[in-house]
Amino acid sequence: MQTDRYAQRGVSASKDEVHEAVKHLDKGLFPLAFCKILPDFTGQDPDYCNIIHADTAGTKPSLAYIYWKETGDLSVWRGIAQDALVMNFDDMACVGMLDHFVLSSTIGRNKQLIPSSVIKELIDGTQAFIELMAKYGVKIHHGGGETADVGDIVRTIDVGFTIYGRMRKDALIVNNIQDGNVVVGFSSAGKASYEDAYNGGMGSNGLTSARHDVFHHSYRHKYPESYDPGVPKDLVYSGSKQLTEKINIGEESIDLGKLVLSPTRTYLPLLAAIMKEHKSEITGIIHNTGGAHSKVLRFLDQKKVVKNNLLPIPPLFDLIQKESNTSIEEMFKVFNMGTRLEIYTNAETAQSLIDIASSFNIDAQIIGHVEQSVTNEVLIQHDQSSFSYS
Repeated sequence: MQTDRYAQRGVSASKDEVHEAVKHLDKGLFPLAFCKILPDFTGQDPDYCNIIHADTAGTKPSLAYIYWKETGDLSVWRGIAQDALVMNFDDMACVGMLDHFVLSSTIGRNKQLIPSSVIKELIDGTQAFIELMAKYGVKIHHGGGETADVGDIVRTIDVGFTIYGRMRKDALIVNNIQDGNVVVGFSSAGKASYEDAYNGGMGSNGLTSARHDVFHHSYRHKYPESYDPGVPKDLVYSGSKQLTEKINIGEESIDLGKLVLSPTRTYLPLLAAIMKEHKSEITGIIHNTGGAHSKVLRFLDQKKVVKNNLLPIPPLFDLIQKESNTSIEEMFKVFNMGTRLEIYTNAETAQSLIDIASSFNIDAQIIGHVEQSVTNEVLIQHDQSSFSYS
C-alpha cells in the first residue's frame, strides 16, 4: 500500500506520532484555533495575544538541489525560500494574523555541496517575497537569522523560518465550524494575479512521495546525497520521468521539475481582502498542509464535513497518481489535490468570497458542507469514489 511506501521513506502524512508526543502540552488560549494562541507576554495587555510559528520547506530542497545541478538554474532556490515562508505565514493567517510579522531564518547546509550563490538566492528570495507582500498591505519585518555549516547532519540544505506576531484577540479567527456551514475551496494551481508563472499547486507537502514516485531511477545513482540511504532502493526515484521532460498545460510547456517545484502559493493577499469584508461571517479557515483533506478533523467538534463538489484536480496530481499507482483515498490525505485553502461560512457569504478570489485570478467554489455528527468525520465524494477520514 502507498501508506507503507510513505512510511518506509521516513515520513508521515498525519504525523500521528508527533501529535501523540505533544498531546499533553498546553494548547493555548483557544484549543480549536489553527495556530496556538498565547497570552500577551510582551505587552501584558489582556486584549492582545502572541503567536509564534516555525516551519521549513520540508524535503523540497532535495528536489531543488538536483534540478539546480542538472540545469544550473539558481532561481529555483528563491522558490524554496517562499515555500518555507508560506508554510508559516498562511498557517498564521488562518487565525486572522495578517500584518506586522517578524521573521527569523534558520538555514543548515552542507558547505561542500551548497555554495554561497545558493544562500544568496534564498536571501534574495526572502526579500522579494517581503516586498511583494508589502504591495498588498501585508507588512513583514526581517529580524535576520542563522546560516550554519552542518554537513555532518544535513545532506544538502534545510531551510526554515520562525515567525512571530502580536494581535488583538477580537481580531482572531478561532475555528467554530457549524452545522449548515458551506465549505469554500480555493485553488492552489494556475496563475494568481501576484504570481509570475503557472503554479502546479503542490505546495510543500508530499514532496518525498512526489519526487521519488515521479522521477527516474538514474537520479538515485547520480545524486545519492539527495535522499536517505536507509530508504529501500526500490522506493528511491522509482518513476519514469526526467526533470526536464516537458508537460503541456493549456498553451504552456513546462519542465516537470519546475512544475513540482512551483513555489507554494500564499493566500495572504486574498485573505487580507476577504477579512476586510467578511471576517464576522467566517467560522473556520483551514490550510490543507500536513494531512491534506483530512486536516480539518483536528478542528471539528462533533461535525461531519462532506466534500462532494471538489475543484478540478490539476494535471500534476494526476501525474503523481499515475506514476505511483496510489489509491485516491491516500492521494487526498497526502496531497492538497489542488485545494489548499478552505473557508467555512454561510451560503450567502460564499459567493462574495468566490468573487474576491476571482479578482486575484484564483479559482474557487463551494466544495462541500457541514453536518452535525456524533463523531468528527470528513467524507470525500470524487467521481465514482466515496471514502472518509475520522
